[in-house]
Amino acid sequence: MFTQDFTQNRDMLERRLRAGHSFDITSRALRLKGKQAQIYFIEGMIREDILSKLLDTMLLMTPEAIEGYVSARDFAEHGVAFGEVEVVGDENAFITFVLSGCVGVLLEGYSEALAVDARTYPVRAVTEPENDRVLRGAREGFVETLVSNTAMVRRHIRDPMLTMELFQVGKRSKTDIALCYLEDKADQKLLENLRQNLRGIRINTLTMGVESLTECMKRRQWWNPFPRARTTERPDCAAACIAEGQIILLMDNSPVGMILPTGIFDFLQDTNDYCFMPITGTYLRWMRLIVSILTTILTPAWYLLTLYPDILPIKLDYLKVQENVELPILLQFLLIEIVIGALKMASLNTPSSLSGSFAVIGALVLGDFAVRSKLLVPEVMLLMSFVAIANFAQPSHELGYALTFSRVLLLVLSAIFGIWGAAAGLVLLLVTISVTKTLSGNSYWYPLIPLRPRALGRLFLRVPIRRDNS
Repeated sequence: MFTQDFTQNRDMLERRLRAGHSFDITSRALRLKGKQAQIYFIEGMIREDILSKLLDTMLLMTPEAIEGYVSARDFAEHGVAFGEVEVVGDENAFITFVLSGCVGVLLEGYSEALAVDARTYPVRAVTEPENDRVLRGAREGFVETLVSNTAMVRRHIRDPMLTMELFQVGKRSKTDIALCYLEDKADQKLLENLRQNLRGIRINTLTMGVESLTECMKRRQWWNPFPRARTTERPDCAAACIAEGQIILLMDNSPVGMILPTGIFDFLQDTNDYCFMPITGTYLRWMRLIVSILTTILTPAWYLLTLYPDILPIKLDYLKVQENVELPILLQFLLIEIVIGALKMASLNTPSSLSGSFAVIGALVLGDFAVRSKLLVPEVMLLMSFVAIANFAQPSHELGYALTFSRVLLLVLSAIFGIWGAAAGLVLLLVTISVTKTLSGNSYWYPLIPLRPRALGRLFLRVPIRRDNS
């Protein structure tokens, strides 16, 4: 806590802020008509016009005016009549304000200090996110600055019930996190649960995005690849979810919003569904569901047919392997899974102007060479090409990887135990989904378990917007 001794307070702040060791932390002494003052700020994180106005206001004060301010709060209310000013009595909170971009003002004769909000952060242009595009609709996306993101959501919902609740997580990073929700529509039990989870996080730094935050909020099984939350980079999507009663969790330094709660069926939805007529949006959802199922079971089902070719009727003889190769079919599937994963990573690490052509050329050259050299059979190449392309029909990359792991598991179990292995793999997959819990603690199958017919129907059907929009 600050004391009445100005010198002691200043020496303590100089020691803890280490202004002499970091070039961007500025400490400046002032003399206000006989009263000492010290200001602290971070270069590059403050608005110079507000700093200039603050200095002009303080330096032009008369001695009588300064003596008339009996407390730091009185000084803030009458001496600094612009911007947002916080009166701080704890040095830890004061240091956090300064390191987050505020101008800290330490005044002689007061046991409290001032934090003037003059923050401005480097921010990139508000452009459409690469991984969340729409054919029609807004072309804006979240950025890495929390205040900008909350402002974009507020622009969509101009309702005083829209609440932005702020938390700080991380002993060293002190990362700002905002819970965005409508007070009269959000699940209060879920809200309280999220508050307790955020307050209970004990971690030094939180700098690697929302997935790290998800792992901190709820301990997840390392073997379970299914995502606990759906994410979005679009303010309009976030606003729509909030209007439906869901909660959006925004994190500073991350352009991604976390949608809570999330179940397995929520991944059927996409922003594009609302850019078309309801019947078209419904068609897109069912196509997304069918394609997700096919990408998971198509290759294991075809592999089982190669193991038991006698069960195929004559009309389906074309499904049998027509060529003999030395490499077993299972190894062919696993090899192509690895190659597809490598091409994806290579595309991410390749300059954007070259990534598309690199992936196409790499896939064509490798695929053609593998077939011509009798390393792979054409049927395997065809199936895995469909799977690789169809994976992009699922907008969630986390769920896409979960389906990939499930597909590989089904293939391996089918190779070892045949039909019984495939059945066991499907049961294991269903059990894994069943034991997965959302961050709210609800079933991952919600609204199927427990059954909520209306909510389930709205997930499978893109219903027309109602007049009351409730």
